[in-house]
Order: sequence, then C-alpha cells, then structure tokens
Amino acid sequence: MRKEKRYKGVIGWFTENVPIAETELHYKDPFQLLIAVILSAQCTDKRVNIVTPPLFEAFPTAEVLAVSTPEAVYEYIKSISYPNNKSKHLVGMAKMLINDFNGIVPSDINELQKLPGVGRKTANVIASVVYDRPAMAVDTHVFRVSNRIGLTNNSKTPLETEKELVKHIPEELIAKAHHWLILHGRYTCTARSPKCDICGLKPWCNYFLKPK
Repeated sequence: MRKEKRYKGVIGWFTENVPIAETELHYKDPFQLLIAVILSAQCTDKRVNIVTPPLFEAFPTAEVLAVSTPEAVYEYIKSISYPNNKSKHLVGMAKMLINDFNGIVPSDINELQKLPGVGRKTANVIASVVYDRPAMAVDTHVFRVSNRIGLTNNSKTPLETEKELVKHIPEELIAKAHHWLILHGRYTCTARSPKCDICGLKPWCNYFLKPK
C-alpha cells in the first residue's frame, strides 16, 4: 500500500470517528498545562491529574512557585515518577519564566526548550495545545503507533517520527493528529496486546495486514 493511501485512510477514519481529540491532562491556563506536561514524563495522565489540584492551589502562579523550594514542591508530587528531579525542574522553570519571559509561557518551541524540564516533546505539546501551532509531539504512544501502522518507516527516534508525520499530515490537522495517535495508543493500539479486533484502522495497518 502506498504511504499516501495509508495516511488518507487513517486520517479519514480518525476525522469521522474521533472528531474531538484533546489532552486528558486537567489544566486551566498555560502555566498549569506546562506543569502538568513536565510531570507527565514517564508517568500516566491519570496520576498527574490526581496530584495537580493541590499543587496548583499551593502554587497558583509562576511568581509563587519561583520563590518556593524543590523540597516544598516535592511534598505535593512525591507519588509521581522522578519527583526529586521534577521538583527542581518546576522551581527552575518558574524562575526562568519570571526572569526571562515576564511570567508568560512562550509560544516558540526553541524558547520553550530553554526552560528546565522542557524537552522537544513537552515544547511541542505546549505549542500545539495552547497556541494551536502545527507541532507534533512524539511520546511513546505516538512513536509506537506510527511505526506499527506504517505511517513511518521504522523510524529510530522521536524526531524522525515527528518529521515524517508532519510531512504527510495536513498542517491544520497536525495538532489534533497528535491526540488521535496518543489516545489510540493508550486505549486501542496498546504496547503489549494491541486490540486489533476493535480497531477501525485495520484496513491500513501494516501490523494487522502483515502475514502472521
């Protein structure tokens, strides 16, 4: 199957069957989303959503978080993966927001990556979700699903996957496609036992069509 046909089929199916696709992280403003995405690294959104309400209440703004300490933040996030590092990242991020960005979460991907705890994936999430930029954040779900379906040619890195997806997905759908692939990987195309029997992407999926 030609790649163009596969992309057309996959995008068409998602457009029809998953018209609304959004982050499952709970947040009220860009600052809260930035915190939540930093915390979500190698951790489930469900766990992050349990931890963040009291955290957001204690540190409602970058100004408040910037004058706190990693030790104080740790008490709120100790059930999250890598709480020591993330505590330091959050306080450092808040300080840089105040000192370098006037307390405003930047929209530029390169500027975002200057913040402690913010890699390319996190920067792409913020750019796409908050600022509606055509940015494709590649996490483990997007990476796995893209390779498994055949949207990418066995890409070896998240950046390779990102470039391939952005090249083939219409610009106006890139931000939504990020959520399509994440949610599909989280609930249907799971890592160990993909639920092919209930998957609507079977007609275009390399993994399913490959002789067993």
